[in-house]
Amino acid sequence: MKKLFERFTLYDIIVIAMMAALGIAVKQVIQPLVQVVTGPLFIPGGTVAGGIYMLFIVLGFAIVRKRFTALLICAVQAVIVMATGLFGTHGAASLVTYMLPGVGVELLFFFTRLKATSSKPLSAGECFAGGILANGIGAVASSFVFFNLPLVPLLLVFFTAALSGGLGGLLAFALAKQVDRFRPAGEEDGEDIDIDKEPDEAGTEGKAAADDSGTDDLPR
Repeated sequence: MKKLFERFTLYDIIVIAMMAALGIAVKQVIQPLVQVVTGPLFIPGGTVAGGIYMLFIVLGFAIVRKRFTALLICAVQAVIVMATGLFGTHGAASLVTYMLPGVGVELLFFFTRLKATSSKPLSAGECFAGGILANGIGAVASSFVFFNLPLVPLLLVFFTAALSGGLGGLLAFALAKQVDRFRPAGEEDGEDIDIDKEPDEAGTEGKAAADDSGTDDLPR
């Protein structure tokens, strides 16, 4: 467990926390609004609205680019929901329904990105597929656990959620490109920022010697 967290920098942890919080906050606002339209059609609101708040799972991975990022975002969201009672008190069921989208996204990026840490940005196709899996798995899990829907309605829920999630994944790709412009210098090459790193002694001594020689040439 210690090795798992050692790979994440302070910047990564802040991004993970922000993505988890934004996903919960956006869901709190968007889902009731969407249910006004989807309710009469007997379609769970999260099936359509999930494309918006599930994109933060993909966006977090696109920014951090390290394994277990999506899983950590979902874990933080599950803890927040269980601790605060948001969206009902479903207990351990909330842990399952919130963690499964993260598992799906992690499996996808495990096969598309074989390195544990990669500086290569996510492609639009990866973000699109990640959004499909995140929202599709989340919608099916919630519909099965909380509504006990049969197979045919579950398939309808999945394909609707997949369309919404895919569009959300493309939006996450566009947002990630903008966020990358503000990525810390040490993060651009996929390396951790070491704030304790000492400057190069040889380079420092060489610079000092050059400064001394330049000073000696000045008129006294």
